[in-house]
Amino acid sequence: MAKIPKKVIDRLTNTIKPFQTVAMSHKMKDVSEADTVTLIKDVLAGCFGFNKYEELTSEQQIRGTFCDLAVKIDGKIKYLIEVKAAGVSLNDSHLRQALGYGANNGIEWVVLTNSIDWRLYRIKFAQPIDHEEVTSFNFVEMNPRNEEDLQKMFLLCREGIGSDAMGAYHQHAQIINKFTIAQILLTDSIVSSVRREIKRLFSDVKIDDQSIIDILKNEILKREVIEGDKVKETQQKIKRIMTKIQKDSEKRSDLKSDSANRISSGETSVVEEITESNKKPIMP
Repeated sequence: MAKIPKKVIDRLTNTIKPFQTVAMSHKMKDVSEADTVTLIKDVLAGCFGFNKYEELTSEQQIRGTFCDLAVKIDGKIKYLIEVKAAGVSLNDSHLRQALGYGANNGIEWVVLTNSIDWRLYRIKFAQPIDHEEVTSFNFVEMNPRNEEDLQKMFLLCREGIGSDAMGAYHQHAQIINKFTIAQILLTDSIVSSVRREIKRLFSDVKIDDQSIIDILKNEILKREVIEGDKVKETQQKIKRIMTKIQKDSEKRSDLKSDSANRISSGETSVVEEITESNKKPIMP
């Protein structure tokens, strides 16, 4: 995970509490969307470290429509923010609107928030265009002394943008998740290890690999991690990685074999030279 600078930790620790109080007050008072946008700009400047006047752009125009906020550094938009009123619950309609802004302008990262709930999405520019939620958090519950909370907030910080924290966090989340771990548990090597351990502990018990797989699928793992598109995607990813590892291993083995053959051939030549030399008559 990203190493968060001390100044960021100090800034969040010293500034977040008053903004959390205001966010809760806005929700209870059901303030307007415009007032929520003002609060978000203050949070981005006070907590997340952006220059309010140079790096935060209101009503960013995207092909004839307007997104509420854009974070822009050195003239380049880093992420868009679609804001809803503090008292409004975020829904799929709001998400489609936010993603539409990003997709229409080639912007990869989009935030949807009502000042309480913050959701970060990554747009995948494929055919068709797709998206995935990278992380989400409840702002009023965030604790700067909690490492997980810090990591999530750091993604939206000015310093996090400079270190590509979003990309690194997303990559980590793609690997370390329930789908990957579930599929690793079902690989031949892990299942075989479980069978050997059962045999070691209970020598009288006989069990085969398929029985262990059936127990894992039917009694231990949840359906969501063994069925569906995300599972198929993870299986393909692991298969590609295992194939690459196998090819790399074979390549190293071939190189080692070739090296050994060359050394062996060289040694034979030396022996032959010595033998032939010994056959020559010694001149007086």
